Amino acid sequence: MLGLRCIMGGGGRGGGRLLRSLPQVSSALTSEVTLLRPPRLPQRTASCPLSQDQNASVRSAKLKLRTRLAVTLLFGGGLLAAWWYVYTEKQQKLRRQRVEQLKTVALGQGHFSLLDHRGQRRTKQDFLGQWVLLYFGFTHCPDICPDELDKLSAVVSALDQDASLPPVQPVFITVDPERDDVAALARYVKDFHPRLIGLTGTPEEVKHAGRDYRVYASPGPKDEDGDYIVDHTILIYLVSPDGLFIDYYNRMKNQEQIAESVKNHMTNYIKL
Repeated sequence: MLGLRCIMGGGGRGGGRLLRSLPQVSSALTSEVTLLRPPRLPQRTASCPLSQDQNASVRSAKLKLRTRLAVTLLFGGGLLAAWWYVYTEKQQKLRRQRVEQLKTVALGQGHFSLLDHRGQRRTKQDFLGQWVLLYFGFTHCPDICPDELDKLSAVVSALDQDASLPPVQPVFITVDPERDDVAALARYVKDFHPRLIGLTGTPEEVKHAGRDYRVYASPGPKDEDGDYIVDHTILIYLVSPDGLFIDYYNRMKNQEQIAESVKNHMTNYIKL
């Protein structure tokens, strides 16, 4: 209050000048503060043409990428198809060569005529169009022949489980026609696969059938009871629907290996 009175009381004229000058000072200070404020930057508004250009560029890049992928897939697919064609042709060529080699060997290409276990005359032509598993043996064989026929029957049964495969005809040809007549074969084949066909004939007919497959058979000496063992080739032959021998299996092959081999031959079979 004392200071205010000094200002007010320092003379009426001086005090009046001071009060009149205050608005001007205030105005000047306001102007200076205004000048010190940073200038306002113009606000950027969204530019629609720029955004559309960016979207167009993205779409164009995606389209180019898809085009490249499509071209790559088409090119790769073409190469794969060409490779598969060449591979298939090569495999077929190898199989044809294999068939020609088997023809050259001339194994099992003869014609036989024998009696089955029902007394009906059967020839090789009766089995054309069928896959055949063939075994040569004799009914008095103590162990090897039954074991091999059991294995052959198991192979046929296993292949029968696959509906996509044609049926296999099992055939048994005796190498002992003197004892294995029609009645003996009829009793014997009942112990194996129900489709098994037993074949016999005269000694000359049986010998001729075995010769076509290069089967060795030799009767041993007779004992005091007149019994004897026949030494013979122990093989299971696979015959194609063309009547051509294409493979064989010895005692070392089990039923799984034989079934897989037969299946492969069926899959890759080329009709002559």
